[in-house]
Amino acid sequence: MQINEADVKKRLDLYVSEAMQITRSSAQGLIDDGFVLVNGGEQPKNYRLRQGDIVEIEEREPRELSCEPEDIPLNIVYEDKDIIVIDKPSGMVVHPAPGNESGTLVNALLYHCKGELSGINGVVRPGIVHRIDKDTSGLLVVAKNDESHVFLSSLLKDHQITREYHAILTGHLKENEGTISTYMARHPVDRKKMAVVPSTRQGAREAITHYSVIEDFAGYTYAKMVLETGRTHQIRVHTSYLGHPIIGDEVYGGGKTPFEKTNKALLDGQILHAKRLTLIHPRTKEEMSFECDLPDNFKELLKRLREKSN
Repeated sequence: MQINEADVKKRLDLYVSEAMQITRSSAQGLIDDGFVLVNGGEQPKNYRLRQGDIVEIEEREPRELSCEPEDIPLNIVYEDKDIIVIDKPSGMVVHPAPGNESGTLVNALLYHCKGELSGINGVVRPGIVHRIDKDTSGLLVVAKNDESHVFLSSLLKDHQITREYHAILTGHLKENEGTISTYMARHPVDRKKMAVVPSTRQGAREAITHYSVIEDFAGYTYAKMVLETGRTHQIRVHTSYLGHPIIGDEVYGGGKTPFEKTNKALLDGQILHAKRLTLIHPRTKEEMSFECDLPDNFKELLKRLREKSN
């Protein structure tokens, strides 16, 4: 669709909402997930349209998703009337989407919190301030009211929430510590993936990951990764970009080494764990830091790598 004078300076999310006759939040979801292109590239939801812009919208499954409370056990690290910090297991989807409409973290939170969640992200993503991938385990914070959600989102935007991940990578990193700084956007061919792209590409967003080696093994590395930005799949894309994908990550290049094949039963996706989370509490304004243990399969893989390296 080519933008005419009537739509010039209109926000992209408003334009998509009107063109598709969907809610503003649904339009924003399409934009965030890379289903809307402007002149062949991605743009943020607040992009102001210009005369002659070409907007392409790829339709998702049209039916509306609902989200019902489900009695699913949660590993709660901390909870008060404003926030709840969860240690999410690998294999659990954060919020419902086509193909994963039940058994999600949101379903469990709705049951546990009995409706006391921020409504800012709509019916399907109540309280969700940030996400971690289905097959990534570990900590994330959820807002129980709108005031907390706004405050935490502001912290996240200003890089004031520290998110530390641990991972097992293939190969050896050239340096024991460093920073990966690139630009990322939706993969030009496979729209389910993200990719490192030139800064000049439309929709490219800066992505920064700090890393340090915790332990070296024969052909593998146990590393700590700290996010400065939080792009979709950022750590997985960045480690693959370095040539050292996370073991078990078949999407971005893992899952192929002899050790991975031998220990396939222990690999339920990428071996990536959100181990530490530090934030400022929205009400008390005090700094709080949370940490959780590595999953059993992660610990067993480390044990086997140590035995293999000795």
